[in-house]
Amino acid sequence: MKAIRRFTVRPVLPEPLRPLSDLARNLRWSWHAETRDLFQSVDPERWAASGGDPVRLLGSVPPARLADLAGDRRFLRRLAAVAGDLNDYMTGDRWYQAQPDELPAAVAYFSPEFGITAALPQYSGGLGILAGDHLKAASDLGVPLIGVGLLYRHGYFRQTLSRDGWQQEHYPVLDPNELPVVLLEEPDGTPAQVALALPGGKQLHARIWLAQVGRVPLLMLDSDVEENDLGERGVTDRLYGGGSEHRLLQEMLLGIGGVRAVRTYCRLTGHPEPEVFHTNEGHAGFLGLERIAELCAQGLDFDSALEAVRAGTVFTTHTPVPAGIDRFDRELVARHFGPDAELPRIDVERVLRLGMETYPGGEPNLFNMAVMGLRLAQRANGVSLLHGNVSREMFSGLWPGFDADEVPITSVTNGVHAPTWVAPEVFRLGARQIGVHRAEDALTVGGSDRWDAVADIPDQEIWELRRGLREQLVTEVRERLRASWRQRGAGTAELGWIDGVLDPDVLTIGFARRVPSYKRLTLMLRDRDRLMDLLLHPERPVQIVVAGKAHPADDGGKRLVQELVRFADDPRVRHRIVFLPDYGMGMAQKLYPGCDIWLNNPLRPLEACGTSGMKAALNGCLNLSVLDGWWDEWFQPDFGWAIPTADGVGTDPDHRDDIEAAALYDLLEQRVTPRFYERGQSGLPDRWIEMVRQTLSLLGPKVLAGRMVREYVERLYTPAALAHRSMDPDAARELAEWKGRVRAAWPGVTVDHVETSAVAALAELGTTLGLRVRVGLGHLGPDDVEVQAVSGRVDEEDRIADAAVVPLKPVGSPDQDGRWVYEGPLSLDRTGPFGYTVRILPAHRLLASSAELGLVAGPSEEVVEGAGLLMR
Repeated sequence: MKAIRRFTVRPVLPEPLRPLSDLARNLRWSWHAETRDLFQSVDPERWAASGGDPVRLLGSVPPARLADLAGDRRFLRRLAAVAGDLNDYMTGDRWYQAQPDELPAAVAYFSPEFGITAALPQYSGGLGILAGDHLKAASDLGVPLIGVGLLYRHGYFRQTLSRDGWQQEHYPVLDPNELPVVLLEEPDGTPAQVALALPGGKQLHARIWLAQVGRVPLLMLDSDVEENDLGERGVTDRLYGGGSEHRLLQEMLLGIGGVRAVRTYCRLTGHPEPEVFHTNEGHAGFLGLERIAELCAQGLDFDSALEAVRAGTVFTTHTPVPAGIDRFDRELVARHFGPDAELPRIDVERVLRLGMETYPGGEPNLFNMAVMGLRLAQRANGVSLLHGNVSREMFSGLWPGFDADEVPITSVTNGVHAPTWVAPEVFRLGARQIGVHRAEDALTVGGSDRWDAVADIPDQEIWELRRGLREQLVTEVRERLRASWRQRGAGTAELGWIDGVLDPDVLTIGFARRVPSYKRLTLMLRDRDRLMDLLLHPERPVQIVVAGKAHPADDGGKRLVQELVRFADDPRVRHRIVFLPDYGMGMAQKLYPGCDIWLNNPLRPLEACGTSGMKAALNGCLNLSVLDGWWDEWFQPDFGWAIPTADGVGTDPDHRDDIEAAALYDLLEQRVTPRFYERGQSGLPDRWIEMVRQTLSLLGPKVLAGRMVREYVERLYTPAALAHRSMDPDAARELAEWKGRVRAAWPGVTVDHVETSAVAALAELGTTLGLRVRVGLGHLGPDDVEVQAVSGRVDEEDRIADAAVVPLKPVGSPDQDGRWVYEGPLSLDRTGPFGYTVRILPAHRLLASSAELGLVAGPSEEVVEGAGLLMR
């Protein structure tokens, strides 16, 4: 029989056990081993059955067991110690509190998904896991961050397989009352709410759930409330579900509703108001519009409010391809803004102008969320060095006239939260070397270039650790594989073979991630005979564990999953290669430590960062990857292998896959497996162990989320906070007026004449030439511009590389024609073909970058020909 109504019945904890409730509601338990151990000791069987979720555990423990624990002095001492440790963690000074005073009072961090723990399934893949790690690392460092997201009642889908290996999706209903979250309430006890205006006089209401991630509050908006009609109740139903309007409403709720939720939270708790707003990908871009509307309500005009908002906004892009960006039809966006809908005081055309693709190659009728994000943020970044380069190329149309390397998008390479992803056994090995507190600091704060203490760990201990982790993975894989086959319809009698799946002494390769086509799940199947030879090699076999979800609407991705599953079902190899459905955080935490090799073979350069290999590396797993994302930046032969790529412009995709798959097989056959199985004089694989040691000591400190968040604080958050403070209403009006004046006058800005003191096309290294330039500034003055000499080596097409920029100084007053003369030195500081040019850029003390306006004036063709701009 089916229940007609559902309740969540909470346990009443005896008074001595009340601290358990606080411990369960703070998600620090998800990365704090002592807290998890305490909950496990409450009832080991129920802890396992709850999936390691303290809230579910406490809801299932019998009152008699709770009464026993309330009288157990040993347990109460442990409880007091763990609760005291959490209190110290929450209230004590950490890294951030020891930094200079100019740091932001608070930062609001918006993301469409957050992967904190499997007990709060609000993530689909890397973007969400990265956001979760960002919050955890900010908490460990003491950064006053407020996370903002949505609470999806169905989360992301659960994945099973049909008998023939086709992916099937299931959307379990999540009851927030059974999750580690609490409702944000007004002083009178009613739920705090935000509301958005919808076309036709309707409203979208949302409650605010609070997840406490260590020191960091995460606000999650939930539209499944009685005040909404059925359609509006479903806005936060699924992560990345529904059509265009559904997605637009989700993103309006995240951005606009999210700012309102932050204001509500700060009002109710006294938390400092954020000085910096950080949008993690374009989904939350509408937050800038809400903040503009706030300032307009205080008396600023739109342009001045825009400048004030931009100063304190950071935008992070995660996609290396235009197809990965949310884009909406212009008319759909227009319908949801303006007098009859949201932000009624802001002209709809101003809203549209922020997101329209008004650049060569853009779609003029599409509203691009990333373009809006960039136009609303004074600071932007990609998520690896290579991705920064790709992003500057991809968005260069927004800054016409500038070389891609001058586009104002920097990069902060992603990191991973070590306490979440490092196996307890790996942590204990480090703690034995340097002590628990130093080990915790090394994994959270970071700051050192290398972990030298790893050098002192004996080879035998490293090898025993690696084998133990592999053995745990084998057990985990067999359990999950058996459950998967039962879901696929197999009976127990058919599954005896699973007891022989994988071997704890065989080289184990892991491959787990989302399954878009560019990640090439099935590249390993390109030559099946060769793969079989590797799997079944009599002396040097390999075994492979594969996991991953295809997007529900991506039938191509589902076909890749099915192709892999069918190969793994083959009785000849099924003991050596497995596909595990329903990849998520719980599986990942077993998978990374248990693998010897982490495989990654995307189409370069389509992996923005790719952090799974970082998590594997922190456990002593070696990377075997295409030079893409973070691996392009940090690869060294000391701790892994690079798969050669065939990414020439004219390469046929099929041919490219053949070449790169062959390179992968070659590496495995000739270099990877021999090194794993080769034994030194001690009987151990000395050279392999040395690579594990180098991975931990050299790569470990780099891949930390603590390092990443410290970089955000120092390079982006603090400059944004300083810019925000300097952009008071008067400064914002001044900058907006100045920008309007410069844009209007720019057609009259010209470089009219260029001459140097050089008389020949040859010169000696170290020579300094005099440069004299005559420019027209129209209605602008020297205070509005900077005239620059740009010089450096040139290629065959006279393009300047590695440019050096020298500002030139105005000499005297304008001549009779209103022209100004600028002069300065030009140093010939490198040999070979050398060239220079001259350009004029807008200049103002409140600009974050001279490219900010996308305006540049250079010499005309006639001036170029007369100036001899190239020297050889």
